[in-house]
Amino acid sequence: MSDHIVELFVITLGAAIVNGALGYGFSSITVPLALLFLTNRVLNPALVLIEVALNGWVLWVNRAAIPSIWRRALPIVIGLAPGVMIGTVIISRVSPSWLKLATYLILLPLILLQAAGYRRPIRSERKVNLWFGGSVGVLYAVTTISGPPLAVMLNNQGFAKQEFRAALGFVRLAESSLTAIAYLSVGLFTVDSIGLVPQILPGVAIGVPIGAFLIRHARPETFRRVCMSFDAWIVAFGISTVLRDLGVVESRAAYLVLVGVLVFDAWLLYRFFSGRQADSPYR
Repeated sequence: MSDHIVELFVITLGAAIVNGALGYGFSSITVPLALLFLTNRVLNPALVLIEVALNGWVLWVNRAAIPSIWRRALPIVIGLAPGVMIGTVIISRVSPSWLKLATYLILLPLILLQAAGYRRPIRSERKVNLWFGGSVGVLYAVTTISGPPLAVMLNNQGFAKQEFRAALGFVRLAESSLTAIAYLSVGLFTVDSIGLVPQILPGVAIGVPIGAFLIRHARPETFRRVCMSFDAWIVAFGISTVLRDLGVVESRAAYLVLVGVLVFDAWLLYRFFSGRQADSPYR
């Protein structure tokens, strides 16, 4: 793993910049790229430890909004515990290669939903949030990623900017803490995993303040949209690569997944930016 110190620093630096700007995105960018040379069982425990601190920081910065969001976010947190336990069992028993493929396949539609700007408010919020929390718990324990589905849900429900970030921090601090406990109980914290932490920390320490600075000088929706496009391309490349490695598709036809995602996302980007120009008062 020491052969990939530079790559891991560059990946986590970029992911931390996104997280510092949006309040999420660290794992959803780090995982697809780092899985190209690591396995979930080695990478996930290290990321979980980092995210306990990172999510605590997001919640602290937006602590003023906690009184207005905690009751709405609590059902999601309650649903997390059983989901985290199920996800931990999965990651400790499933083949690493197939787990990579499953991770990519789960991530791609979630990222594309965000890229498409999906919005559909849910009326029975409390009931839905319980099962949603369970689903997110499974996803996070297996992939350490929950930002995309949480962002879709919270955006749908009309949280204001600071409320959105506080709710993300609240839920993600709970899930990362619960997952750390679950990983510890099944022995997933190994020497290799712990050894990744000091390789990841410098990128996080540098990137988060940069992201917080950039978002004050950029349009948040445009920044988020570009980040989601990049993420979609990486996940599509990961799917194509793993399909070939597993022998599911042995020819270059595996890369049709990447081509399809590139074409679809190019259309989404065109729709997004042409829509912005149409709405511009300077047009």
